[in-house]
Amino acid sequence: MGRFVDAASAFPTVLFSFLLMVVVAYWVLALFGVTGLDGDETADGAETAGLSGLLSGLGLGGVPVAVTVSLLVVIAWFTSLAGSTLVTGTPALAAVLVAVLACAWLGTRLLTLPLRRAVPKERVPSRADFVGRMCVIRTGRVSRSFGQAEVTSADGSSALIQVRQTGDDVFLAGGTALIFAYDSDGEFFWVTPYDAELDPDRPI
Repeated sequence: MGRFVDAASAFPTVLFSFLLMVVVAYWVLALFGVTGLDGDETADGAETAGLSGLLSGLGLGGVPVAVTVSLLVVIAWFTSLAGSTLVTGTPALAAVLVAVLACAWLGTRLLTLPLRRAVPKERVPSRADFVGRMCVIRTGRVSRSFGQAEVTSADGSSALIQVRQTGDDVFLAGGTALIFAYDSDGEFFWVTPYDAELDPDRPI
């Protein structure tokens, strides 16, 4: 036991021993629900985003930052512990540190490859999400070349959009319409008259 403690507190393992304790404490807190998986409750959002960008630059992105950092620390600690018990001398231990960092990167990269497929991809919102939703006309008229309306997205946020019609229907400000298509070239939505009572998303 004493030899193990000596090895864990010797260079270069000691560099990762404290980090390992932080990782273990983090996952214990996560197990009891004190902190979230991405660390949003315990770390500044900008710092977390910066670390995520750094890991992505190293080819270690695509999984939660906490998972990637934990794998790096655990692999580095175990490989440094093994390396420091096999060699002695400052030059050799310095070489071990370089090898440890390389092994930690390679091992983490190999382990995160299958994890990336298991992590659901965040869907990027697009203007096409408004198609099929009801909107409220905000201009006095809507024609083939003019018109604006307000639409509420699924998350509750609202947006002012450009709308057009294909016929000669009368649209008044405050009236409702149904978005049935999006014109990507003109960057506007096609609408048709729609009774607000028929909207399935309206408050009851």
